[in-house]
Amino acid sequence: MIRFFSTLALVWLTVSLVLAQSITKKADNQFDQLAYSRAIELYEQALSNPKNLAEKERRDAQAKLGYSYQQTRDMPNAERVYRDLINSGTLPADYNKCYLFYAQTLASNGKYREAQEAYEKFGSVQSSDKRSPSFSKLYSDASALTRNAGSYKVEFLSMNTKRAEFSPMLYKDGLVFVSASNGGNGIKRVFKWNNTPFLDLYYLPDLKTVKSSKAFSLGGSKSSKKPVQTRLIRPLGSDDYTAPTANDTRTVGFYGGNNISKGYEDQPISESDRFSRTLNTKYHEGPATFTKDGSRVIFTRNNFNEGQYRQSTDGVNKLKLFTATQTNGTWSKAEELPFNSDEYSTGHPALSKGANGEPDQLLYFASDRPGGFGGTDIYVSKWTNGKWGDPINLGKEVNSKGNELFPFADEKGNIYFSSDGRAGLGDLDIFYAQLMPDGQQVRFVRNLGEPINSSKDDFGIVTDGDRNAGYFSSNRKHGGADDDVYRFTREGSLYPCRELTVSVVDAMSREPLANTVIALDNPKNDKQKELKTDAEGLVKICLDVDSDFKFMASREGYIDNTVGFSTMDLSDDQPSRLEILLDKPTSSGTSTASILRGRVTTQTDKLPIAGVNVVLVNGCDGSKQEATTGPDGSYEFAVQPGCDYSLEAMKDSMGTLGSRVTKDGAGSSDLTMFREGDVIKIDNIYYNLNKSAIRPDAAVELDKVVALLTKYPAMTIEMRSHTDSRATAIYNKTLSSNRAKAAVAYLKSKGIATKRLIAKGYGESELLNKCKDGVNCPEDEHQQNRRTEIKILKLD
Repeated sequence: MIRFFSTLALVWLTVSLVLAQSITKKADNQFDQLAYSRAIELYEQALSNPKNLAEKERRDAQAKLGYSYQQTRDMPNAERVYRDLINSGTLPADYNKCYLFYAQTLASNGKYREAQEAYEKFGSVQSSDKRSPSFSKLYSDASALTRNAGSYKVEFLSMNTKRAEFSPMLYKDGLVFVSASNGGNGIKRVFKWNNTPFLDLYYLPDLKTVKSSKAFSLGGSKSSKKPVQTRLIRPLGSDDYTAPTANDTRTVGFYGGNNISKGYEDQPISESDRFSRTLNTKYHEGPATFTKDGSRVIFTRNNFNEGQYRQSTDGVNKLKLFTATQTNGTWSKAEELPFNSDEYSTGHPALSKGANGEPDQLLYFASDRPGGFGGTDIYVSKWTNGKWGDPINLGKEVNSKGNELFPFADEKGNIYFSSDGRAGLGDLDIFYAQLMPDGQQVRFVRNLGEPINSSKDDFGIVTDGDRNAGYFSSNRKHGGADDDVYRFTREGSLYPCRELTVSVVDAMSREPLANTVIALDNPKNDKQKELKTDAEGLVKICLDVDSDFKFMASREGYIDNTVGFSTMDLSDDQPSRLEILLDKPTSSGTSTASILRGRVTTQTDKLPIAGVNVVLVNGCDGSKQEATTGPDGSYEFAVQPGCDYSLEAMKDSMGTLGSRVTKDGAGSSDLTMFREGDVIKIDNIYYNLNKSAIRPDAAVELDKVVALLTKYPAMTIEMRSHTDSRATAIYNKTLSSNRAKAAVAYLKSKGIATKRLIAKGYGESELLNKCKDGVNCPEDEHQQNRRTEIKILKLD
């Protein structure tokens, strides 16, 4: 009897093992087909009793189960599975990536300290993937990505449903976005990926109909209000053909200009219409972009066109880019772009202007084509001689070992994109890349931080060049595949904090001076702060934007030295470094020379200018020195403490306002240069409400314009006057014209020839902030809009 039951138990164990192995084979088959939802069910079933699996089979099933959860964006379960796998013992080298995936799921779940440890473990078991140090450094102190959180308000929109809505793009007066539709004509196709419907383009014709739920806090907390289903009033192509008026705004083919409406009406609307039945197929349409005039669309679709369904050699239906044109409200047949392939995916298009300012000259997109840096990379193609050129990879400054997706170009020619391979708050984060004028080289890349980014997927942003407002996609509310569209409004400074490292060194030996006292003076708010250098002679501080500062370093046995630093008109949030040299007195009691360093950059985009002749004039004795800027726009002079200095810069077809550095450290050694077409950055010329008379403070600034026109006798300018939004548009147009004429009259009274001056009033058409009609703003914000700018029409 004992032998019988032993035999029965052995048979049962054998059957259990065979059944478990059969289930894992079925799961592996679903996994290989990217059918992750079905694979999850089968792997969980097989692992319900892990003793039925051999160690290698159990480990393999756990790794694939964790990955399946990760791909379906179920990060809590992915974390659970990876944790069990990693805690089961040291993993073979073939499973090294599980440490990376575990770190990613921990970050997605907001567990940054644990994620730091997991990234360090991943870095220790392999050497080919170099992303670990940057992630580990960020997660040791993630506060760098929360510092800007108070500057933005994020709102959940009532247009969202229980299905996925993402990748918004402004079109005419409305919003085109991607949504998981229920299909048509009785057809309902689903992705095997996560059992969601295929995707289509939808169109919300009027932004004013968008309602918002409760505003989100830093990371996008959940709203208690249930989303209201909305209906879109009309499909694209049914536009009202009315004569344009002076108040019309051009948002067709929007690059992100400052035309995003923020005055939303709170009125219900009904269910959405499809974007265009001629574009949407029974397969997958995704992120789209439009030419500036709105006549052409480029969009993402599965490899299906004109009834043909195509696959790669490994049996996968890839993504491709298609284009169509609109004539009399009807879209043409979709055509493929030339750099598509059946063997890899190409999608997520974004049009941008070229280096000459012409619209629609550059096309950014994402692709996993061969030769990239990792999963999917961002590429750019240039429109030349009536066709799209060969794609160029944007390089390692943008692309990583992970995935870079969903590019968007603003009207300044810079791009946004999402990445899970660059250090961020978790999953996909949105990054901003400032580009060179050619649109193909990258100056720097920055993570936008909270609240636009969260620990979940954040992607598909559309905004203006100053990031005043816009829309983006995120699954932060419920996680998983439930992507929603959010609206954001910037209510604070674009760069509220400027990281500065101050280095104090001995002027002769260049040795760092520890425990040196630095008095920080901010004349803007009459505050003074005392700092002290560390063992390496350094002090790190975060400075307010749009302010001037003075740093006075004092140390026994040295002569005090004061150096100025300004955060005015900075075009980025890159950390800066300031060096203060301290001299020992000579036998006569005087000091040796110090070094004055500076940079020369362009007026509009702050790009460095090489080959500029910089002239330094000593205010004590009138002596001059000259230097030529290097490739990074930098220069330096030996200067004597206790003297004022003036700076000028000279280069063909360019001009400058110059600068001054006083003996007490005030002023700036950084110079900007302008070209024809630039708007000169000088202190604004303001007016009293409803007045056009030149105020005394405005006269001081206009005297600087007189000096500039005297320095460049061939220069002609346009005085561009603006008003705030109060009063009617006609009244403001008249008032601004009068103000421009008053400014020109003042310049004429100072001897400037009439032919060199043009007066033009813009009324309320170019506001600098949110203070449009119907928005309640304080007086100081309205005054920012009452200004006169100076545009260079001719220089030589």
